[in-house]
Amino acid sequence: MTQMLLEGFSTVMLVITLALLCFAVFAFIDAVLRREDAYRATDKKTKGFWLIVLGLAVVVNLPFLGVGLWILKIIGLIASIVYIVDVRPALKQAMGHGGRGPKRPGGSSSDGPYGPFNGGR
Repeated sequence: MTQMLLEGFSTVMLVITLALLCFAVFAFIDAVLRREDAYRATDKKTKGFWLIVLGLAVVVNLPFLGVGLWILKIIGLIASIVYIVDVRPALKQAMGHGGRGPKRPGGSSSDGPYGPFNGGR
């Protein structure tokens, strides 16, 4: 009975670790793809700072490092959340990608490629 509980707990912890790893990898890749000047324009530290912090978050969340590093995993999770919730939206806005879809100057949502769509009227 105890062995079954320990195996179940280990499986749950592995799933949590893999979820944290995926989240940290997503944040790290997003930070890599953003331009350096966007970081400076938003005053959200430097690109190098975020690459180091998020890279460390990825490393501490690797499953083979064991369960003794939970405090570091939590710190890495907090850093990833701060990047995704605070820094990433500011970078998107600074780069001109604040909303969804391609940015078009002027026009409405009913505009086609050659002007407004009037439904054949």
